[in-house]
Amino acid sequence: MLAYIAYAEPPVSRQLRVALRERTILDPLDAEQRTFVRFVLDHYVQQGVGELDDRKLPQLLELRYRSLFDAEQELGGHANIRNLFIGFQRQLYDRRAAA
Repeated sequence: MLAYIAYAEPPVSRQLRVALRERTILDPLDAEQRTFVRFVLDHYVQQGVGELDDRKLPQLLELRYRSLFDAEQELGGHANIRNLFIGFQRQLYDRRAAA
């Protein structure tokens, strides 16, 4: 909505936004990272942008991996997980990537 107001760009549904950028987001990731990012993207499409809030990350990790320790075992340390979580969001909302 903000892009529409600020730049007179038409609003894009969450589902379409993911579809347009999914390949760019997922291709550079390893298999486990892809699985987690797809999990988060599914929640984003179903529940809304609140799923991308930093405060939601621990809950998402526990839903997917049952514990933060298990998540770190699969995805790397806290810094790697946070970079993954923020990194794909930058790509998801990159205006230059819009098609």
